[in-house]
Amino acid sequence: MEHTEKTEVRSFTTSGPPPYPMPEPNATYATGPALAPQTVYVQAPAPGTMLSAEPVMMTCPHCSQQIQTRVVYESGALTWLLVGGSLLIGCWLGCCLIPTCIDACKDAVHTCPNCKNFIGKYKRL
Repeated sequence: MEHTEKTEVRSFTTSGPPPYPMPEPNATYATGPALAPQTVYVQAPAPGTMLSAEPVMMTCPHCSQQIQTRVVYESGALTWLLVGGSLLIGCWLGCCLIPTCIDACKDAVHTCPNCKNFIGKYKRL
């Protein structure tokens, strides 16, 4: 007696991942212990993003007081680039040093007038 076994092969195609079961509408799920509310402290943005060539109103990140920054100007890259450019066009008898006397050509260093700490530097170049 011969025994023949027939196997049926089904082929199908899927267009995506298998469907996931939908959650029950009023089901409760264990999420762990209840968490207490947390206090979030917001600090001032990074000093380089809000500083300018003039004094600015801000909260000092060191003493947390509302202040207007104290600005001191110092020669930076733009100042010395202008000095070098003046030398190249022929201003060599001291006129090339004029950019070192103009605050608009210098970098601005911001400090807190209350606690005297450095806040940031506004670089022109």
